[in-house]
Amino acid sequence: MNLIIRQAKVIDPKSPYHNEIADLKIEGGVITKIGKKLQNPDKLKEVTFQGLHISQGWFDSSVSLGEPGFEDRETLSNGLNTAGKSGFTAIALQPNAFPIPDSQSGISFSKRKAEGFATELFPIGALTKGSEGKDLAELFDMKNSGAVAFGDYNKSLSNANLLKIALQYVQDFNGLVIAYSQDSDIKGAGVANEGIASTRLGLKGIPSLAEELQVSRNLFILEYTGGKLHIPTISTAKSVQLIKEAKAKGLDVTCSVAIHNLVLTDEKLDGFDTRYKVTPPLRSETDRKALVKAVKDGIIDMITSDHNPMDIEHKKMEFDMAKNGTIGLESAFGALLTVLPLETVIEKLTQGKEIFSIDESVIKEGNKANLTLFNPEEKWTFGKESILSKSKNSAFLGESMKGKAYGIYNNQQLVLNE
Repeated sequence: MNLIIRQAKVIDPKSPYHNEIADLKIEGGVITKIGKKLQNPDKLKEVTFQGLHISQGWFDSSVSLGEPGFEDRETLSNGLNTAGKSGFTAIALQPNAFPIPDSQSGISFSKRKAEGFATELFPIGALTKGSEGKDLAELFDMKNSGAVAFGDYNKSLSNANLLKIALQYVQDFNGLVIAYSQDSDIKGAGVANEGIASTRLGLKGIPSLAEELQVSRNLFILEYTGGKLHIPTISTAKSVQLIKEAKAKGLDVTCSVAIHNLVLTDEKLDGFDTRYKVTPPLRSETDRKALVKAVKDGIIDMITSDHNPMDIEHKKMEFDMAKNGTIGLESAFGALLTVLPLETVIEKLTQGKEIFSIDESVIKEGNKANLTLFNPEEKWTFGKESILSKSKNSAFLGESMKGKAYGIYNNQQLVLNE
């Protein structure tokens, strides 16, 4: 689709047009002209929105979509369309389908099903067979099939030697290991952050130590082996400090934080609403503030929605029994701008591409048009009508939002949230 985007403020520090208001002419999926008041003799489609801003396309490093195996929660096609309308031109797909994608065929299935969409899908392969933590999966074959990283979704690897071997093995092909960090023995039967809220409510607590001990162990192993390690969805102030110290040593470690851990706290649990049951759990206000500061300081490298659709049968039950997870694509941008400045939000939604070895596309003439369109000032409330996912388990229902994604342009397609 050829078009002209009118009067858009460019937010891209790598672009010569950063912070300028300009028109963009796109032909054959390439930005052919950027300037003020471009002529349109060919009568191309024109895109105009109130308060329009554009940036490089956003990337979400942790998205679950269910298919294959859990299509009742979400399908790949609807999930990719939801991501596009939420402003994401690329997502990394978690390996928590059924069967677990732990081989070349599982990665190829997802890649094939995602062909032709505006939002690009980059599969994460399971680190261990069946994500059972016993034997390494077929990492090299999955890499050749398109896997961008390897990890077992929301499962810590109790076998330290297996993580050591994985980090050594993937160095031969510059692979990235994802190590979710939560000690299962210390977590025990915990369902909420160990603190005042869980004590008041009578919920079994998950100590911060469960995360911090595992983060520390994984960093020690990385220091021994070398390689590249990504620690996803950290949630405590001490985890931030541990990763800061590891980076100061020169270790090749990156980390992310989930949006709900940046915005919400365990005080939300007062009504025992299972929409707020997530992993890692919502923590204290002290932890939340430390995470926000770490994002601003650059210690946390990227922000993820950690989008995880759940069917109603696994959420509408007792808090102890309900499954963890919240959807988050649709609310991502609007929630982030309530706690972070715009340029920080855009940076953290785009720089993850480099970490996952995904090509970026700076906004300048001659480059591929991979763009997110948004308005950072629009104020609104996230309601049920805002949910585009098949599942409705959003922790942000009823929350005030600032900023809204209009959609994306990528792969010669314009996808708008209308």
